[in-house]
Amino acid sequence: MTDPNNTLPDTVRRGDAKRVHLIAICGVAMAALAGMLKQRGFEVSGSDENVYPPMSTLLVRLGIDIRNGFRAENLADRPDLVVVGNRVSRDNPEVQAMLAAGLPYLSLPQTLAEIFMQDRRSLVVAGTHGKTTSTAMLAWVLENGGRDPSVMVGGDALDFGGNYKLGAGEFFVVEGDEYDTAFFDKGPKFLHYRPSAVLLTAVEFDHADIYRDLEHVKEAFRKLMAILPAQSPLVVASDFPHAVDVVDRRDKATFGLHPPAQWRAVNIRDDGAHTLFDIARNNQVECKARTRLVGEINARNALGVFALLKELGLRTNEILDGLASFRGVARRQEVVGEWRGVTLVDDFAHHPTAVAGAIAAMRLRYPGRRLWAVFEPRSNTSRRKVFQSEYISALGTADEVVVGSVFRKESDAVANDDSFSPEQLIADLEAKGRHARTPGDPEAIGELLSNEASSGDVILLMSNGSFGGLRDKLAASFRGEPVRPV
Repeated sequence: MTDPNNTLPDTVRRGDAKRVHLIAICGVAMAALAGMLKQRGFEVSGSDENVYPPMSTLLVRLGIDIRNGFRAENLADRPDLVVVGNRVSRDNPEVQAMLAAGLPYLSLPQTLAEIFMQDRRSLVVAGTHGKTTSTAMLAWVLENGGRDPSVMVGGDALDFGGNYKLGAGEFFVVEGDEYDTAFFDKGPKFLHYRPSAVLLTAVEFDHADIYRDLEHVKEAFRKLMAILPAQSPLVVASDFPHAVDVVDRRDKATFGLHPPAQWRAVNIRDDGAHTLFDIARNNQVECKARTRLVGEINARNALGVFALLKELGLRTNEILDGLASFRGVARRQEVVGEWRGVTLVDDFAHHPTAVAGAIAAMRLRYPGRRLWAVFEPRSNTSRRKVFQSEYISALGTADEVVVGSVFRKESDAVANDDSFSPEQLIADLEAKGRHARTPGDPEAIGELLSNEASSGDVILLMSNGSFGGLRDKLAASFRGEPVRPV
């Protein structure tokens, strides 16, 4: 049964009421929403557990009142609207107080749609891989071309200095996450974004904590296709067969590296600073493109952005200029630095397809150099054994493989029988002749890399979290600075 309080109050819609409180404000997306609300003129407060820098510092700088801990008294001043983060459960004391008081509430995606997308054309970038980079890239090409878009993306977009921007232009570019929305709405976030165009980067199994199997994932993407108006632009990565499956027979443009894609990136190469490629349509080369980003995976991402913007009527030259000047997203193949001849790269990869793509990208950018693939099983899928065998081939192309311990989460405990096994992965890699180790915690991994990496090596860190501070520990060690325990 729908709660009548799960709606945007007319007083807020008209601008008569301005007090908004965010439960779990310190999440990346929630903090961005807080900043957007503040910029729009709302009085914003929020609460969270373990409030600490850098997120707390950012919110304070924005003039947002942060309350440490979830408590009923945080709602004593009866805000006009409460926004509930998706990691908050119904038994949260603040949620209980909100429901008991009958306060109006929305999820983050609902708030975005109701307050910020009403008078914009929503360009939704969705898919299992590449959506953060593609979202930021799409927004930057529009920005570079003078379109002044709004954007919200799940990473620190270097060209925007953060993960959101409110513009005056017609477009709102948004990363369409397939993860669930809130405790009161278990559907995917992207169903709230009222798409007027969709860029679909890939469809594969992921989020094993909420999706039963691949068919369940495809079901979610089919729902997104169902709400996209029939004549709206749709661009799909045909290198991923399940992405094509979910769009059924509707009109679409396809892109990829392989036939039968209508738009293809061909002749991909690397000059040491850029990935260069030709863009072909129906096997006829139309133009040459370049991006600062690395590898075939990012050539495909750039191609998808190119194809969608062509569908939206942008000129080829203005798209190419934006692709070439795009600086990327933090922690997406981010070069942390080079010390003693060792290059340290930090990446968000955690799904086997993304892991394999990141390693291939390093091979293209740094040919002939010894490559260390350092992987943390941290995501809700990689902590499970669902991709145990797939990681063998994904990691097996590196020269040295180091696998961390499985990250433990109280909020998503995994039974031993279902848990990913670093030890089994190492044994399987060793059986195939690869040099692989699992030293354990980040402290031990940092010590191993500091001692064994030598001039010319490339170290690729892959985790969807902090990896226990390993990035900073290694950078300090290679600089010759005293290293604090991770």
